[in-house]
Amino acid sequence: MKSIRPLPSIVDFYILFTAMTKMKPNPPLSTVISLSRQLQLLGLHPDDYSLTILANCYCRLGNVDLGFSILASIIKLGYQPNIVTFTTLINGFIHTDQFNQAVRLLDKIVKLGYQPTLVTYGSMFRGLCRLGDNYGALNLLRNMESHRHCTPNVVIYSTIIDSLCKDQLLPLALHLFKEMKSKRISPNVVTYSTLIRGMCTLGQWKEARDMYNEMLGNNIQPTIKTCNMLIDRYCKEGRVGEARAIYESITKRGLLPNIVTYSALLDGYCLRGEMDEAEKLMDLMIKHGCEPNVVTYSSLINGYCKSKKIDRALGLLKKMPLVGLSPNVVTYSTLIDGLCKDNQLEFARQLFKDMKSHGLKPVIVTYNSLLDGLCKNAWIDEAMQLFKEMKNNGVHPNIILYNILIDGLFEAGQLGEAVDIFSVLIGKGRHNVRSYNRMIKRFCKKGLLTDADELLKKMEDNGCSPDNCTFNTIIRGFLYGKNVKRALELISIMRSRGFAVDNHNTSSLVVLLADPTVGDSDKELVRKFFENRLSDNLEEITYDQVRKVLKTDMPTVGYESISHTTRCSSSSHIGCNPLLL
Repeated sequence: MKSIRPLPSIVDFYILFTAMTKMKPNPPLSTVISLSRQLQLLGLHPDDYSLTILANCYCRLGNVDLGFSILASIIKLGYQPNIVTFTTLINGFIHTDQFNQAVRLLDKIVKLGYQPTLVTYGSMFRGLCRLGDNYGALNLLRNMESHRHCTPNVVIYSTIIDSLCKDQLLPLALHLFKEMKSKRISPNVVTYSTLIRGMCTLGQWKEARDMYNEMLGNNIQPTIKTCNMLIDRYCKEGRVGEARAIYESITKRGLLPNIVTYSALLDGYCLRGEMDEAEKLMDLMIKHGCEPNVVTYSSLINGYCKSKKIDRALGLLKKMPLVGLSPNVVTYSTLIDGLCKDNQLEFARQLFKDMKSHGLKPVIVTYNSLLDGLCKNAWIDEAMQLFKEMKNNGVHPNIILYNILIDGLFEAGQLGEAVDIFSVLIGKGRHNVRSYNRMIKRFCKKGLLTDADELLKKMEDNGCSPDNCTFNTIIRGFLYGKNVKRALELISIMRSRGFAVDNHNTSSLVVLLADPTVGDSDKELVRKFFENRLSDNLEEITYDQVRKVLKTDMPTVGYESISHTTRCSSSSHIGCNPLLL
């Protein structure tokens, strides 16, 4: 255009520049600035509109100061800055994370008599929501309504609702959703999709489905992204049938399922072990022109591993390079875990080497699986060597890995090394009550009751309070070791802290009364315990056992007379199940 004679008007050039600033994804803003300078050299002088475009370019490039220098030029040339110019500068502050400056500028222009537009407010709301200042956004919304500069629209409401959902403030988001509808502001696909995503994130799949149905009822066509969120959530909940129903409905509506749709459904089938359905779906996606990717193959491999069909999983691994796909860390880690659980440790070790030879770095999940396999097969020396290699490679062990090693060392009889690793865990501040419970259980299982008792004391010294599970675990150990006195002392301590003896330990005490190897003095302690706690913390069957053993006329105590608190504590401490420790 510069070579045309006579030159086009400045308006023609700035129509071009406006179009250039709207190009996606990367508008040539620097080019617009450069061309603008060249036009001035050619004698084409800018007006207020063209200068605002220039200020916009500078602000979007992060040069807000240069944007303000353009504002100075506008005033110097005798033009009156308009709200578009100021909105551009506000946008610049927000783009460069100078939100306080944006607020000051907005306050200043309002005092000068400028009326902010929806675009101005939209920028402010985006800035507040990007900062996670939801309450600031809600306050601005009320301020906007009270000043009556302009009425909030669906974009502004959707922006705030989106931010609330991202911060899992769903009740507030739904309140705002109800408010906008009461003001006859119709929600759009963005509003509905945002709420559906928020509900899915919180596992509220029924509410998400209701919102989806409301959207359809209002003749709003969902995007494939919205449908994928629902399908994924249903599959994660194990409701693959309902996920499939959504898939069928979107195809009828003319929406094309994509790789995300198929991968979510496929994963759902695999998690349920429905591998025949998974294979049919894979054939269907290929038929519809959607080529499986590494995620698809990894999901199938995971499904086959969980179904104990390791050969099928390995077959898919071999097939991947033939269809132009390279297995990733997830693929290898899934297979290594499956092989270890199938007791094919040699194969798992070889796959681990292959993984590294292909330039892939094992992650903590990979190491956890292989170390668990090594420890369970009593290859403790190799496990410790792998542990050192892992740390040298910059992979930080998690609490799962520490527990795998401690279990392995205990089983191998290397108690000192196990205690050392547990000490490291404590030193790193990675311990919690569950970690101590596991360790106490290990000591009790090995008959090391003194060590278990010492650890109980250290536990409190380290600021970790024992829970119901801790006490019942160590009491169980002392009862098995027939150290009745210490078991009863611990029962007294736990009761003083509001915890209840579980039925297993209560029954064990009853059994001790009839055990010929238990001394009379210990039996007397148990008798006194039951006499003092006659109807406390006992289920009906245990109470009857005690009556028979004590051979005394105790009043019959029905289930309804047992303390409600006791029953609740008994049922709520599922974590005390020794199988779960």
